[in-house]
Amino acid sequence: MSDTTSVKQQSTAAFYMQAVASFMVAIGAVAFGIFFLDADAWVRGFLAIGVLYLVTSCFTLAKVIRDRQEAGQIVSRVDQARLEKILAEHDPFQKL
Repeated sequence: MSDTTSVKQQSTAAFYMQAVASFMVAIGAVAFGIFFLDADAWVRGFLAIGVLYLVTSCFTLAKVIRDRQEAGQIVSRVDQARLEKILAEHDPFQKL
């Protein structure tokens, strides 16, 4: 059986900082828009709560999608190891 090493893919620091900056700009823009909205405080509060709920739902969805992808990678690695074992044990020149 072959000795394989798992390579964990990680994002670069620049990509992480870009994602954080993008998130902060988006939240800031929405907060600015809600704050200066020409509406009653109850309406602005309702919109703010709705935005916070949307943000937390997006984080949860992203985590669920990531977890499902990681679980699929584990199954894929097990299948890959089984296939490599079968191929390593197979002798195409063996007489039947």
